[in-house]
Amino acid sequence: MADSGRRVPYSHSRLKLEEMRERAAAFRAHLETRRSVRHYSGEPIERGVIQDCLLTAGSAPSGANCQPWHFVVVTEGAAKKRIRAAAEEAEYEFYHGRAGREWLEALAPLGTDNHKPFLEEAPCLIVVFAQKYGTSPAGERVSHYYVQESVGIATGLLVAAVHNAGLACLTYTPSRMDFLREMLGRPEGERPFCVLVVGYPADGATVSELKRKKLEEIATFV
Repeated sequence: MADSGRRVPYSHSRLKLEEMRERAAAFRAHLETRRSVRHYSGEPIERGVIQDCLLTAGSAPSGANCQPWHFVVVTEGAAKKRIRAAAEEAEYEFYHGRAGREWLEALAPLGTDNHKPFLEEAPCLIVVFAQKYGTSPAGERVSHYYVQESVGIATGLLVAAVHNAGLACLTYTPSRMDFLREMLGRPEGERPFCVLVVGYPADGATVSELKRKKLEEIATFV
């Protein structure tokens, strides 16, 4: 959906410095508690919560405002089972041949392998698709721009929105994802970007003990 070219006033309420500081610090502290969770309860999620999270993701900036993303929400048990089976088949090939030694060593501290039970246990899978091109109302092919960058930003907002809603999530990218497009009936111009596993953590769920980089390691002020 390209920009119409029409300009409208931008409504912006400037905050006082102290409130800016408080809000920035509070948001940082909240997002710092986000972790990738691999153990979920089966408790369902209210659909409206997921819808609001998706609309937040849809507010992301995109090249030429093409909004080159589509989100498929999977909650039906049989569908999740099929996704898990296909993903584990691809992952078995990865862990038993296609992955190099260095990659496997990097994954070792996380304790991951080809078994992905969270794909069935979690109440909700959000499969993010990147649209290489769109279709005009007249049925003509319309190019999309900066697709990877745009979908990546939208996915980041989705992760933040899910965490802000009090849910846990995991960004999961099977070593081969081509099966998702056909399985979920998406058109040829789309390709899977990632699977966001969403739900409530299972009782006794654990996460890896990670150390995040310090500010001076991730940012430079010039």
